Amino acid sequence: MDSAILNRSYLLLGEEGMQRLADARVIIFGVGGVGSWCAESLVRSGVRHITIVDSDVVCVSNINRQLMATTLTLGKPKVEALRERLLTILPSAEITARRQLFTAETADSFDLDSYDYIIDAIDSLKDKALLIETATRTKARFFSSMGAALKIDPTRIKVTEFWKVEGCPLARALRQRFKKAGRKPAKKFMCVYSNELLRNKGAEAIADGSDSHGKVQTNGSLMHITAIFGLTLAGLVIQDAARY
Repeated sequence: MDSAILNRSYLLLGEEGMQRLADARVIIFGVGGVGSWCAESLVRSGVRHITIVDSDVVCVSNINRQLMATTLTLGKPKVEALRERLLTILPSAEITARRQLFTAETADSFDLDSYDYIIDAIDSLKDKALLIETATRTKARFFSSMGAALKIDPTRIKVTEFWKVEGCPLARALRQRFKKAGRKPAKKFMCVYSNELLRNKGAEAIADGSDSHGKVQTNGSLMHITAIFGLTLAGLVIQDAARY
């Protein structure tokens, strides 16, 4: 059945490209508005070995942009809800769901050198900086999402090397953090970003009702933007793995 499911991918990428995708091992940190779409795109393209990492549960305000968030999955761990969905697409896939954060305390529990690709879709500045430092010391290819909130124009989404990202407050904060600490990522890496920065038009900040790293989410975001970020990350993996 897999050959039928992936027929259109085979037509474009060929036998060798598809085998490289099937063999690739990918880990995605953060499966919210960006990471969930990245995971689905990878599975639909033929990537069979994916580890998804996130500590949150699905809450009602996730429904506007997160792939596995529906009224039927409210309260479920995001990684479990996403794993179930991915396996309905490609039942033979090996999807490992880890409900936890990537922090200084848990970092050693992830054998990052066992992966070919590491995807960063983390929101927390501290944890994101730690993942960048850790991942860039491994042999894996590393791709990162910068901030996807407060944006509406899909034509302004771009890909560039981390130190060349312009107009993104998250990238700026990360660079400042690295410079203040007197260190930087061990190697260059590509980022998905947008230099658009809008303001929240809501009369007042609205908490999303989730306990996401102990912080309240106040910035508005839309699915067509977060999904493009995630799909672009998947595209970077697919293009590299299939050597297209």
